[in-house]
Parts: sequence; structure tokens; C-alpha cells
Amino acid sequence: MTEYGKEIRTVALIGKYLSLDIAESLRVLSAYLCERGVRVLVEESTAAAVGADGFETASYAAIGESADVAVVLGGDGTMLNSARCLAEYDVPLVGVNQGRLGFMTDIAQQDMLAGIAQMLEGRFKAERRFLLDAEVLRDGACVFNTLALNDVVVNKGEIGRMIEMKVEVDGEFLYVLRADGMIVSTPTGSTAYALSANGPILQPSVEGIAVVPLCPHALSYRPITISNQSRVDLTLVPPHGGRVHFDGQARFDARPGDCVRIARSAHSVTLLHPPDYSYFAMLREKLHWSATPKH
Repeated sequence: MTEYGKEIRTVALIGKYLSLDIAESLRVLSAYLCERGVRVLVEESTAAAVGADGFETASYAAIGESADVAVVLGGDGTMLNSARCLAEYDVPLVGVNQGRLGFMTDIAQQDMLAGIAQMLEGRFKAERRFLLDAEVLRDGACVFNTLALNDVVVNKGEIGRMIEMKVEVDGEFLYVLRADGMIVSTPTGSTAYALSANGPILQPSVEGIAVVPLCPHALSYRPITISNQSRVDLTLVPPHGGRVHFDGQARFDARPGDCVRIARSAHSVTLLHPPDYSYFAMLREKLHWSATPKH
């Protein structure tokens, strides 16, 4: 990580929709930034949801073109959506945790103003996180494509039985998996759904992609970490289709024979962390490592 010392003149505020706590924090933070002489843009859907009347609103495209930093108020889901919407613009993201675990939202709600003051003083650290390009191919033609910061999940959808998929890495056959599905995860997503499926935790600086079977029929199917320069193809074996999820937010119903192709994206996001941020300290806190046993 490196110090982020760029001058911040315009800050975009993006919040979780329909949350009273978010609405209050947004108003407090907006007032504070205006007092510091910073231009404030409120993402238009956020403004509509929380009633941020009197503030300058902007679309994600306008934020991408004008904002020096985007402050995300919410949890990891809000951060994921913001990252995917702003990936092409390379606007740095700062997270104020008003969700649950908050692996990517570093500033606690009660420390919001002090944390933002440190950011404006240029004391935050910048860290790059890569995204995945994902597309669904049908008879060789792309029928759906999007980005994912956490993971791409192919699962059985609504059927109550396992599905089969052919798994290939860089065009080389790996195996035919019979399971509930497959998770393909970035290091950022390794502490999300992949972790619950016994996938490895990847430090963000690790140049890898985790390929994690979801409830496989045979225990010999184990998670594997491959190069982030590799391409993963997951082809649904007839007669079953499947459902493809992208960061748990977008989805696509795939047909038998469809191929889900996943590779590192040319886009990446910059996360800004407080000066005392530690990835391992974050893991200890969020995963309750070395916590005092409860009686």
C-alpha cells in the first residue's frame, strides 16, 4: 500500500438505500465536508432514498468524471455495488461501516468525522484490488457480461439436486464437477462466500484467483488457487442449466451447454484505508480470532 496524497476537492457520497442511520450520517458528513470547503456530490439514487434535499446530486457517470474520492456509507454490499459502477472511472473508494461485518468498510460509524479528516489531510493509504470479467457464452456468442469484485458463483438455482459442469483453466481440462456449484473468487472475495465453502483466505496482494467447489459430491474436489492471469471456463453439462451470480447482486439464468468464462478484468478499484489499517488486524476482529471465549 502507498500513501494517497492527492488533493481532494470533490467528494461523492453513496449510501445504502432506505436506511435512517445512513440518512443521518450522510447529512452530518455532507455538512462537515462543506465546512471544509469540499464540494459534495450525493449519488442520485441515494439522495432519492434518504431525502437528501438541497444537495447536489449526480449519477455514477457524473461521479466518475468529477469526484476525487467516493465515500460509501453502508456495508460490503454497498461497497461492492459502488465498486462495480465506478470501476471504469478509477475513483478511489472509502468505506464507513454501517453494515454487519464490513471487510471493506474500514471506518467505524462513531469515528466517521475523524477518519474523513485524516483522509482530507492525505494520511490514508491506497490499495489496488482487481476485478473479474465474467461472460456467459451460448453457442460461442456472449449473451451476458458484467464485472465482479468479490466472486462469480455458478449454482443449481432452484432445483433440489446437484448439477454438473466441465471445468477448464486456460483451455486445459481440469475435471467434471458434480456439486451444488462453483465459486470463482478474487482475493477480495476470499473472505466472503468462498470462505464459508472452506476456500482459502487470500491476502489482497496475492496474485491469485480461488476456485472453490460448492458442496461437491466427492471430497476429493478441493479448492485450488490459480494465477490471476488464468481464464476459467465453467460449462454446464446437459440436461441441467444453472444460475450465475455476480457479487451476489446481479444474476443470469444459464441454459444447459452455456459456458461461464471468467478472467481478470482490465479494471481495478482503489480502496483507501486509514493510516492504522492492518489486513491481519481486520481479520482478527471480523473473524473473532483469539477472541475471549464466551461462557
